[in-house]
Amino acid sequence: MIQNLRGQPHVNNLVHTATGVYRIARDSVKLDPWGTTDIADYSRLFKEFGIEPIDELVNRLPEKHRYFRRKIIFGHRDFQRIVEAIEKKEPYAVMSGLKPSNVYHFGNKMTADEIVFLQKLGGEAFVCIADLEAYADNGIPLHESEKIAIDNVADMLALGLDPKRAYIYRQSREQRVMNLAFIFSRGVTKATLEAIYGERPIGLYMSALVQAGDILLPQLEDFDGPKPVVVPVGADQDPHIRLTRDLARKFSKDYGFIPPSATYHKIIRSLTGSKKMSKREPWGMLTTNDTPDEAAAKFMDAFTGGRETAKLQKELGGEPEKCVVYEYYVYHLVEDDDKLREIYSKCISGEMLCGECKAMGVEYLTKFLEDHQRKKRALWDKAIEIVTSSPRR
Repeated sequence: MIQNLRGQPHVNNLVHTATGVYRIARDSVKLDPWGTTDIADYSRLFKEFGIEPIDELVNRLPEKHRYFRRKIIFGHRDFQRIVEAIEKKEPYAVMSGLKPSNVYHFGNKMTADEIVFLQKLGGEAFVCIADLEAYADNGIPLHESEKIAIDNVADMLALGLDPKRAYIYRQSREQRVMNLAFIFSRGVTKATLEAIYGERPIGLYMSALVQAGDILLPQLEDFDGPKPVVVPVGADQDPHIRLTRDLARKFSKDYGFIPPSATYHKIIRSLTGSKKMSKREPWGMLTTNDTPDEAAAKFMDAFTGGRETAKLQKELGGEPEKCVVYEYYVYHLVEDDDKLREIYSKCISGEMLCGECKAMGVEYLTKFLEDHQRKKRALWDKAIEIVTSSPRR
């Protein structure tokens, strides 16, 4: 992933830049926030990128979301700051963005679920509508991304985001973010950005600096900062976190920034079984706008951990660790841990075949979509008001 490091000193596969030290990803896991990332072994990220296991901190949370209970959220950077703020009932923020490039899919839902959970534990939510990144990465004009953003924000509200305790804004309209991005540009070189992201169009480098502004926005005095901020992300977004943490340190003297915390969740696979769910592969993703019939057709065609024949499956049992259907049960469809264990047991014993398992999943999925879409319709006008209004703070 690291390319064209002209003149940069290397020591033990490290690149030393003005902003920080970055590992050269020659034979390591490649984390690409704008492309496709395939991580077979998440434990490698602890050694290669300095992400820390989150297990001990989870035990200190007053409540445990299924993502924490099931180790879907597997790692963190400085999450102890957030846990301490929760314990002491001190201010903290949970910050993330949505890129209005397409309809909301179940990979996006994971981040929204965590924002809602951390907001309920006492945090103020900050949600950036990344319309500038949608233009830089996907070429979507701002007037088109506005329409998509309304749909996406309605999804977040339907998933439980409380707009009264959230600052939701469009990147292109938040001057403070633009100012921070410009200021940060004095603290980073093109070589540093290449070391983190590889060789990219200048627009994506600019987008990365704007995202750093988004992440550090809650720490400005206008928002009663500085204060701890946590950013829930998929593991592929870690390059943005590392850059922002380095910039926070570099500009801490001027702004008092605290390096932002992060939690990392595993990346849900495409229904086809290949790599992560992507908006570029419509048949491989479930969206919150799918009708129950559309979702059922995709789900019934999903990759499983079944054997070649029913006879063999009854004899040997299935392999849920390989199964996308079971992954959906773990991530999204089954809240009750005992029920999840029952599904797993019936699969590995051969008691339940893949067709029966998929049909049960369709029932869960249909109920979720019907409930979610009913809530979304009721919140549509609120989403329009949020997206089309100017920033209020």
